[in-house]
Amino acid sequence: MTTSLPSLVIVGRPNVGKSTLFNRLTGTRRSIVTNEPGITRDRIYGKAEWRGRALEIVDTGGLVPDDRALIPQEILRQAHVAIKKAALLVLVVDSQAGLTPLDEELARLLRTTGKPFVIAVNKVDAMSQESNAAVFHRIGAPVFPIAAEHGTGVDDLLDHALAQFYPDSFSPSLVGAQHAAPSMHGETFSDEATEEKLPEVIEVAIIGRPNVGKSTLLNRMAGEERSIVSPIPGTTMDNVDTEITRENRTYRFVDTAGIRRKGKTTLVAEKLSVVMARRGLERCDVALLVVDGEQGVTQGDAQIASYAEESGRSVVIVINKWDLAVEAARNAASRDAASAKGKSRRAPGERHKPENFDAGRLMFEYDKMIRGKLKFLSYAPIVFLSAKTGERADKLFPLINQCWEARRRRVSTPALNNWLKEDVDLQRGTTPGARPVRIYYITQAKIGPPTFLIFTNQKAPLHFSYERFLENQLRGKFDFLGTPIRFIQRLRKRGDGPAHDEKPSRAEKTSRFNKSRRADKVSRGGKSSRGAKPSRGGDSSDNPE
Repeated sequence: MTTSLPSLVIVGRPNVGKSTLFNRLTGTRRSIVTNEPGITRDRIYGKAEWRGRALEIVDTGGLVPDDRALIPQEILRQAHVAIKKAALLVLVVDSQAGLTPLDEELARLLRTTGKPFVIAVNKVDAMSQESNAAVFHRIGAPVFPIAAEHGTGVDDLLDHALAQFYPDSFSPSLVGAQHAAPSMHGETFSDEATEEKLPEVIEVAIIGRPNVGKSTLLNRMAGEERSIVSPIPGTTMDNVDTEITRENRTYRFVDTAGIRRKGKTTLVAEKLSVVMARRGLERCDVALLVVDGEQGVTQGDAQIASYAEESGRSVVIVINKWDLAVEAARNAASRDAASAKGKSRRAPGERHKPENFDAGRLMFEYDKMIRGKLKFLSYAPIVFLSAKTGERADKLFPLINQCWEARRRRVSTPALNNWLKEDVDLQRGTTPGARPVRIYYITQAKIGPPTFLIFTNQKAPLHFSYERFLENQLRGKFDFLGTPIRFIQRLRKRGDGPAHDEKPSRAEKTSRFNKSRRADKVSRGGKSSRGAKPSRGGDSSDNPE
């Protein structure tokens, strides 16, 4: 997020409505909201606008300071990172549960930070329930009764936040003008002067099965502990967005939850996290498909890869934990060399040297195995790295740039038709016995992914094998690394006659010949063209008496 925006950080114990308030303020459904506590774990960033002012809203996980388990401690650490950058803290409490000891402990914790904070008493759904908020005045901070689900009282909370962020320019007289423009202190600007072309942001989604290292990869790319990492599968629930600027380019990485089969998800939050992960995939430009290098490509990886291919995203296959895969292969080679069969393959007196293990050959075999299992992603580049150690991680950004540029590449119509006329042998891709395919014209209809419109002599859609032939020829001429290619065919109408230079196929010739024979039979009254044979009966005039 933009660092210049004032940050409003939402904190509180589990299941008091923090994510509901975050969704209300940002006008989105970014945070997963269920009755199950402890769903939000990472920092979720969003943007809100109020009275012409922009605010940064940060949602944090439920805080339980005394819980020494791994994930609660990581949630607390993530919250501390957000609190350090906050301009205002909002402690969300539950009016129906009253003031709990954990609320008082969190209030003491916030007071030690030196940051200003307010109390948002949530679940005040009616005027008669506002008295339930009175007990929270004991904390000694401003109290705002709200109903995050319905939006009641949220306007007063935002007015107080603006008064904290902009004490000089904010005036209480603006109450009621929710979309009033901010004061410019007498300066006026035209629309042309205020409009600035926003830099293009490359949207990158990190997808994969649970516990393959997606969050570790995000932290490696961001250069900070942005997402919680633990050996427990399913740690990440929400989509975690992180903006990174590198070499004058801005990337927005989206760490998604691990996608599992529907039969493997039992909790409502897990089902919602899979849905959110699919949404994060559909709004990205480039998808990083993370595969566990120790386990190789599984059926789950292939299914997730098909999601990316069907959605038209550019794909980079990331083989993570490559250091562990190499170590496992080296140990397996040592065990094989120590066996009787391995000793028989060596010369007498020759000893096995583990340092001579060829990691390049292993990489070549892995590449061949992946291409065999993911044939529909033959265009996707493969990078082998270790997100934990950072080995070969620097190769990822150039690949993302190449895939993004290929995704937005537009080829001129003259160049396409010249390529079609001079470099492509259309008869090579035609199925034997089928009607010869002629492409009269081709043009690129759109980008992201590149989509081409072709005009043919066919009355039925082209066979997928012929489209694959055209795609391979197109990739051989133009650089479309990592991005899928789509074709839209304009079929010939039924009333149109054949072109003058178009030769009929073998099937059409046979059909025309059969039609001519049937017509000849009808014209001869059903008799054969070879003439009638004489009958054996005595009624023939040729028989002698």
